[in-house]
Amino acid sequence: MEFTTLGKTGLRVGVAGLGCGGFSRLGLGVGKSPAEAVAIVRQALELGVNFIDTAALYGTEAVVGEGIRGWDRDGLVLSTKATVEDGDGVFPPQQVVADLDRSLKLLGIDCIDIFHLHGVSPGAYAYALETIVPALEAEREKGKFKHLGITEVPPDDPDHETLVRAVAADCFEVVMVAHHMLNQSAERMIFPITRDKGIGVLIMFAVRVLFSAEGRLQKVVQKLVAEGRLAAEVDGADPLGFLVGAGGAESVIDAAYRYCRHVPGADVVLFGTGNPHHVRANVESILRPPLPAEDVTHLQEVFGALTGVGLDKPDYA
Repeated sequence: MEFTTLGKTGLRVGVAGLGCGGFSRLGLGVGKSPAEAVAIVRQALELGVNFIDTAALYGTEAVVGEGIRGWDRDGLVLSTKATVEDGDGVFPPQQVVADLDRSLKLLGIDCIDIFHLHGVSPGAYAYALETIVPALEAEREKGKFKHLGITEVPPDDPDHETLVRAVAADCFEVVMVAHHMLNQSAERMIFPITRDKGIGVLIMFAVRVLFSAEGRLQKVVQKLVAEGRLAAEVDGADPLGFLVGAGGAESVIDAAYRYCRHVPGADVVLFGTGNPHHVRANVESILRPPLPAEDVTHLQEVFGALTGVGLDKPDYA
């Protein structure tokens, strides 16, 4: 594993982090058992992964707690989250604090390394900053967590409105942002500021279904060409084929992880899976060298202007 320091937090984290949400949720979302999900956590740990990200909404905190049981806590960095709103409105701070306490219990730990406000919409951001953050800062003083973070809700905020405001504030030490080869806007809007201010960056959506589901990439690209958002010259049948081959990537998924890993400003690239065969492959991809410079330039020239692409939303209900 390769390690870096997560912004100004001082936390030493592996550049490949285990994400416990998404469509898989460690396999729980695709019919795997809790025992199989625990095995995924332990497999990642054995491969050197020391950063694990979960959330109350994912329903995987208890699985993570079981997976890390008996592991050296000093070497682990644990991240979890609480939502501040639902379809009926915003939550009172007491509820968010109760969610923090419940997360501690499910994870089986005394202190969370990073506690995020989860999927904060632009409409709820001011409330979160003015009402929820002060309540959580009081809980941090009690030793319940070390660093405060915030995550965006990509399908509903493709222009990073929440994070643009969050990185301008002084209270968030870590942000989680959706970024991938066909959704590069964070390179212009977020990363220059996080690099300047020393805010830690966690990358989500590096792969998701856009690159992993058979035929999805082709359908999306063909639709973008039809809408005039991509040039007609883009090969709809094999739009990223130029990345794969001698001297390049082993596969589109390999390219996707490597692209995100080596973007200036990225600290941790999250991968999520319920398939034990994919755990090692994902880690190995994240640890590989950058893509050839000419391939990165081509990706940016062809796809760099796109926004809101490949941000499919899991249903955690």
